[in-house]
Amino acid sequence: MEQAITKMPHPIITETHLEFGRKVREFAERELAPHADEWEEKEEFPSSIFSRFAELGFLGLRFPKEYAGQNLDLIHSVVLSEQLAHSTMGGITMAVSVENEMVAPPIFRFGSEEQKQRFLVPMNRGLKIGALGITEPNAGSDVAAIQTRAKKGNGHWILNGEKIFITNGCRADFVLVLARTSPEKGYRGMSLFLVETDSPGFTRRKLHKITMRCSDTAQLFFDDCCIPFQNLLGDEGQGFYHIMWELQGERLAGAANAIGRGQMAFEAALKYAQERVQFGQRLADFQAIRHKLADMATQLEVTRQFVYYVAWLFENGQYPVKEISMAKLMASQVSCKVAEEALQIHGGQGLLTSNPVQRYWHDTRLSRIGGGTDEIQREVIARTLIPKAEK
Repeated sequence: MEQAITKMPHPIITETHLEFGRKVREFAERELAPHADEWEEKEEFPSSIFSRFAELGFLGLRFPKEYAGQNLDLIHSVVLSEQLAHSTMGGITMAVSVENEMVAPPIFRFGSEEQKQRFLVPMNRGLKIGALGITEPNAGSDVAAIQTRAKKGNGHWILNGEKIFITNGCRADFVLVLARTSPEKGYRGMSLFLVETDSPGFTRRKLHKITMRCSDTAQLFFDDCCIPFQNLLGDEGQGFYHIMWELQGERLAGAANAIGRGQMAFEAALKYAQERVQFGQRLADFQAIRHKLADMATQLEVTRQFVYYVAWLFENGQYPVKEISMAKLMASQVSCKVAEEALQIHGGQGLLTSNPVQRYWHDTRLSRIGGGTDEIQREVIARTLIPKAEK
């Protein structure tokens, strides 16, 4: 971000955004990056990181101060996601994005005042950790196919089913869960619930991944799990629509996350190419490598500016579903391509676990799956371009 836009005025990124970005970068480099190898190996980072984020004003960015928020705009969220890449761990950014952009917004928009005070405020203060429970073993991109069910009991809801690939799932104090409440109504019969993880009938187990290793990921089980009536979020039967709205912010955050990781991979490759000498000259002096770096820089910059533009549209009251999917698709593919090229430029050095470039490589790969696969993004885009055929 700094390198790209500080030499000329920018229509979206202000000096306030730049200063915020510098603060995030300094924190990531000073307090997070030195622990990367340890936390990646342990497959977790300390939960105290959330309270530290709150202390620095990095949680609740887009919520009013009366809800312990920072009252900032969406561009600050994009900058946070981008600059946290300097931690060299994609898992840190993922965990915080779940808090800021996936769990908190639906609570703020659809929750009661009591729910905001009980869940949103503690989240923004770093005192509670939330997770989002949508994906199931047999329902990933096809959200309408989920099978987890909730029925009314004696004074509470009874939840049965399971969720998988849930970020923050091992440490979460509560999970925002999508479940069927009227199965006969299809996607119109789904509802959202705030499920506290100390609820009877709730269990979980940790999953082990090749990507985002320091971010805890869990499989969740609900076995006659009892949920108070007041923990229904929004209106009964509106859960699918609420989640479709939430996904737009999630995908935009994913695009920003991907660009940040891609930028880190590029900078590592640029530095290495100027230091590594082969056949009597620097790698950066070989035309094949110079042109590769030029392409990487170009693709990142074009994509970054489009992500900023789409965030600006969203911030200014538009609902640019097509453009968000375009940004998510483009950022995910570009970051993966850049990280792959960065690893290739490093050669054998890039394969060492002590080299952060290998983390950029395997962390970026998640971008093309999480928050909606490449294929789903293309389908969303295509639906806006191609009218349904008349029968």
